[in-house]
Amino acid sequence: MDIDYRLAFNMAPVGMVLSRNRSIVDCNQHVCDMFGASREQLIGQSFLILYPSADEYERIGARMLPILNAKGHYADDRIMKRLDGRLKGETFWCHVVGRALNRAKPHESGIWAFEDLSSRRPVKAELTAREREVAAHLLDGLTSKEIGRALIISHRTVEIYRARLMRKYKASTTADLVHKLMDGS
Repeated sequence: MDIDYRLAFNMAPVGMVLSRNRSIVDCNQHVCDMFGASREQLIGQSFLILYPSADEYERIGARMLPILNAKGHYADDRIMKRLDGRLKGETFWCHVVGRALNRAKPHESGIWAFEDLSSRRPVKAELTAREREVAAHLLDGLTSKEIGRALIISHRTVEIYRARLMRKYKASTTADLVHKLMDGS
């Protein structure tokens, strides 16, 4: 059986991106639809345009580098930003998974899949960049100490951000907060 890889890439049930040095070399229509942009708006652009802030782009890039070096792949849930269209500027939860084509130089080239989680996990509260990072790690089941190590901040600072999240989401416990983050209530 002959497989048309271009057709498979374009028809994938998730957004697919080929990258080089954290820039978009190619993407499928699913990515365009997810971010509200045309291929022409995305091809050749830095992934930075899809993040809520430059700070988050830099921190996630730095965080994924040692993991890509060690394992060759990386995955997380993060908040991304729609680029254009009727939902321009809207933030949404997105599951991102990728593989470096060269583990020695992980950002050199890779393939990435993006899944829009907004139907299951809407963003209900306005969060700061750091609150979004702490929320993503809480959803992964990490403790304050583990989050602190991952973000290179003290666990007490993590607890301050967790307390802010609990106030914003009107959660009485961390478990309640995680539940509300998961379902966007």
